[in-house]
Amino acid sequence: MIDTLGRFLIILGLIFIGLGVIFILGGKISWFGRIPGDILIEKKNFTFYFPLATCLLLSLLLTLILLFVNRFIK
Repeated sequence: MIDTLGRFLIILGLIFIGLGVIFILGGKISWFGRIPGDILIEKKNFTFYFPLATCLLLSLLLTLILLFVNRFIK
């Protein structure tokens, strides 16, 4: 049980480091959230933006990370 808790804490720390890097570099990555496949509709007094491709990309990335973490813990 102690081994599992140790691995969990290491993975949690790596996740926090990754989130910190994302927050630091978030403003410098201008293409993120504006990739082809994101929906943008602009009219006179109306703007609709739905980052469809960005959501799919993040979903794929998080799925791969969680699969790796799941295999690492077991």
